[in-house]
Amino acid sequence: MQIPFAKYHALRNDFLVIEGPLRGSFASDPSRLAKSICDRRSGIGADGILLLTPLKRGGRRIDVYNADGSWAERSGNGLRIAGLHELRRKKGSRRWTFEMGGAVSEVRLRPSAPGGARMIAADMGAPDFAAAHVPVRSDLLYMIQVPLRLDDVDIPVTCLSVGNPHTVLFVDDFDFDWRTLGADVERHRAFPRRTNVEFVKIVSRRKLRVAEWERGAGATGSSGTGAAAAVAAAVISGFADRACEVVFDSGSLFVDWHEETDIIELTGPVTYVGGGVFEGR
Repeated sequence: MQIPFAKYHALRNDFLVIEGPLRGSFASDPSRLAKSICDRRSGIGADGILLLTPLKRGGRRIDVYNADGSWAERSGNGLRIAGLHELRRKKGSRRWTFEMGGAVSEVRLRPSAPGGARMIAADMGAPDFAAAHVPVRSDLLYMIQVPLRLDDVDIPVTCLSVGNPHTVLFVDDFDFDWRTLGADVERHRAFPRRTNVEFVKIVSRRKLRVAEWERGAGATGSSGTGAAAAVAAAVISGFADRACEVVFDSGSLFVDWHEETDIIELTGPVTYVGGGVFEGR
């Protein structure tokens, strides 16, 4: 079965955009397609797929599947990549609306970035710190700088949802095996749907450094929802201002948690890599 795709990356967080609806054997099991096409040795290779399907009322729905086949409620970089995909598909548009994970988001083209990448902004909605909504198994109403027991060690964490679950750990440096710790936290029994994990170093009140462990994908070059969660957690903990540069090893995303609307706006570069046809089986 031939499946056309277009590949993009947002600071090395790479996705394959596939126009739906799917047909054949993959129609009832998109997760199988995600695992197959995202494999970096036997497939095309990516952190996940963005399955775009038209809505009857107009606009497009995006379903995100991670490289391990799991469905992701939300992806900030995925929203922005979908915006660039629409820009390439319909040259005149500079503003788009997508439905992702049951929520509607506006995505906008911004002035271009150096190096050929297009700057795309996306509205991420309001952060939700209620433990039951993240979700976290806890008797507490909120998990803000609360110890999480892991291998007989208590690790302070802040948990929130930005449409998907996140756990933020503030660190002094990255000179430790944060990937192993990220994998352990992701699958901790406290998180019934697993969790994304951000390791955050406060550089200043307007700059954070982040190492990202993404649920279902592992260590990624960046994460849009991770950047949003890092800033929201830093703000609620009193460490940062609402507008921050979030620095990953691969580059910077810019987050503005607007006080008047409670909406998080995420801005950063997106790059088109190439396209082709996957011989799906």
